[in-house]
Amino acid sequence: MPSPAGLCETHHMTGSIPTHGRTDERTGAPLIEIVSAGNEVLIGDVLDTNTNWLCSRITERGGLVRRTVMLRDDVAAIAAEIRGALARRPAIIFTVGGLGPTSDDRTLEGIALGLGVQLELHPEAERLVAAKYAEFHALGHVPFPEMNVSRRKMARLPAGAEPIANPIGGAPGVLLACGNTTIVSLPGVPGELRAIFEDSFENLFGDLFGAAHYEERSLVVATQDESAIAEQLASAETDFPKVYVKSRARQIGSARVIRITLSARGRDAAAVAALLEPAETQLLEQITAAGYGIGSTPETDAP
Repeated sequence: MPSPAGLCETHHMTGSIPTHGRTDERTGAPLIEIVSAGNEVLIGDVLDTNTNWLCSRITERGGLVRRTVMLRDDVAAIAAEIRGALARRPAIIFTVGGLGPTSDDRTLEGIALGLGVQLELHPEAERLVAAKYAEFHALGHVPFPEMNVSRRKMARLPAGAEPIANPIGGAPGVLLACGNTTIVSLPGVPGELRAIFEDSFENLFGDLFGAAHYEERSLVVATQDESAIAEQLASAETDFPKVYVKSRARQIGSARVIRITLSARGRDAAAVAALLEPAETQLLEQITAAGYGIGSTPETDAP
């Protein structure tokens, strides 16, 4: 795994993946990628709410999700995506799904292949899985408490990885450092994914995200024609490159309006306010001068 020089080497690619900065040059936000694996998602049986939830939580903590991808439970495809993600040098790669006991749960196998390492039975992961199944049996949720091949499969991790305790389910999460990138594997059951993320965030990722502050401000423009204010939006994007400007049509009661969201990240609330306030002021002045009414977004506006 990580070499003394800080490189992650693999026999599946030529050369190595160099050490790198962890943040977006424009905003200073740590760069994040999400890889979601699951045949059930791609055939339409299951809606992938996990990626949306992760994007929201990462953003509000000051991270920047640069890429998400959905894959089948295919070891070679997962391996290729992991290698590609590492080459793009994000701070964190989250994988979602594929950690369970059945034969189609193959995410860790794909990660190991992508890194050129073996899956190994991890003693602490085995202890965590065994303790969970003993607890499940005591509660009457499973027919027997003993470990078997399928349960032990969830404790086989890529070499160099460490387990993350799962407060709800049987499969632990997995943490693996590769140079300056951290791979975090989370189960696909939404409740388990959210519990691991929320319980472990500060301890595992606090050093990457630091004390970042993220803020959004929204304005409502009394028009349903987005093209009518495109010039003003473009001006704000150019004049305030550290502020993300997004417009979207909304339905509020019987009226169609455009909601503009301004968002930024900084070291604290004051730094973010210093970014947002001039952008907000400029938009207010220019859109009002163009003849359109503008106000803040009501709490009860419809999605």
